[in-house]
Order: sequence, then structure tokens, then C-alpha cells
Amino acid sequence: MRVVFDTNIFISALVIPRSQAKKAISKIIEGDDILLISKEIINEVLSVLSSKFSRDREALSHVAVTLSELGELITPMKRIGILRDESDNRILECALSGHADVIVTDDKDMLKLGVYKNVRIISLKEYLES
Repeated sequence: MRVVFDTNIFISALVIPRSQAKKAISKIIEGDDILLISKEIINEVLSVLSSKFSRDREALSHVAVTLSELGELITPMKRIGILRDESDNRILECALSGHADVIVTDDKDMLKLGVYKNVRIISLKEYLES
């Protein structure tokens, strides 16, 4: 399955030891699914880690490399502007350009969509149960 993780999944996995989000990352590492990620998603993760969790430059560099190597790097071809939060639109763009099967998020606005152009939007709990 081709999967895009919302920023909140990455942040939880990186900040909360033994989190459910870490289990999702493990599914990717074990080869169960293919992670799709874009530079915009990586930049958003780094921005949150820097501003809200005071990660230093070295830690941010390590995260950037790890995320780049964890998944298939997608370069979205088309801008989307349907959600209030611009970073959520970047998730949709990555999913569409990468031909994702699902987006995994705990963002309520994104979950309300349910499906966007044949891409299912599911919660972390649903993903871990699949």
C-alpha cells in the first residue's frame, strides 16, 4: 500500500517514546507499506521540531536525512487549496502526485474528507489495524 503520513504522525513518532505513531513508522521500515513523502512535508516536520520542541540544527539534519531515506520522495505537480491549513494541502498534493492509496492522519479536518480523489483518509488507529 502506498501511504502518506500527515506531519502529526511524524512528530508523534519522533517526540513520544513508544507512541502508536512509532508503530506506523515500523510498518514502513519492515516493508509492509511504501511511504510517500515530499520536501514540503519534511520541511513542515523540521519547522515544528525546531519551533515547538527546540531541536538543534544537528538533530534536524538527522531527521531530514532519515525521512528522505525512509520513503519515496515525491515532487507534487499541482497545488491544492481545499483545506484551511496550507500544510494539510501539501499532504493532499503529495498523495495525489504519488498515487497514494491512503493518507494517515489524526487531523479532524482531513478526516472529515474521508476520501479525496480516490485517496482514502484514515486515522492512525485505522492504519495500525489494517
